[in-house]
Amino acid sequence: MNQPNMKTLTRLLAASVCAATGTCANASPVFQTSFDCATAKAPVEKLICRDPPLMQMDIELTRLYRLALTDDHSVPRPDKVMIDQQFWIDARNQCASEPAPKACAIRSYAERAHQLRQGSAIVRTKDPDRLTEGPLAFRCAGLNALMAATFFNTQPGVVYLKWANSSITLNQVQSDSGTQYIGKDYQGNYRFWQDGNVVLFQKPGSGEMSCTAEPVS
Repeated sequence: MNQPNMKTLTRLLAASVCAATGTCANASPVFQTSFDCATAKAPVEKLICRDPPLMQMDIELTRLYRLALTDDHSVPRPDKVMIDQQFWIDARNQCASEPAPKACAIRSYAERAHQLRQGSAIVRTKDPDRLTEGPLAFRCAGLNALMAATFFNTQPGVVYLKWANSSITLNQVQSDSGTQYIGKDYQGNYRFWQDGNVVLFQKPGSGEMSCTAEPVS
């Protein structure tokens, strides 16, 4: 894919900042899907338009992305965020060729939300309408590295977990107590369960690990 030139970046950045901050003339920020469902052509876009949880994820990610473009201190900087977003869209659209396109799209949105929230304090602003939280840090007995968790509060919910060189996206399932997420990859099954201050994590080949939340800086 050809990278946008600086003139295009500047124009898109100005439009996105306008939408995120509500400074457009005669306009207020209205967050919609990042594309028009009425004219959607890409198979993944059509999937998103007919799936309410995925549509929620797209609207929320659009909000996070626009906020990132207003943060001069974001890591990476706004111009690089914009380029990365274009590559991310291309990668997300490739989910159409996967055996489970919806699961692939959920993973894609969860990971991108984690990246945007991790890189910008403005993106992590406590907006009352937000659908994402985190990343929160957990120290789990049996893991050598801290585990970061970013939550998508859709219905059902999703959590993206990342530790060392590993990551997994889990989906919320019904639980008699607390909040439980499960999922699997080529290694096996994963489970993340939280009830107040009690947090348990289980990955393939291990028993349940007790985790404690680390202070958020």
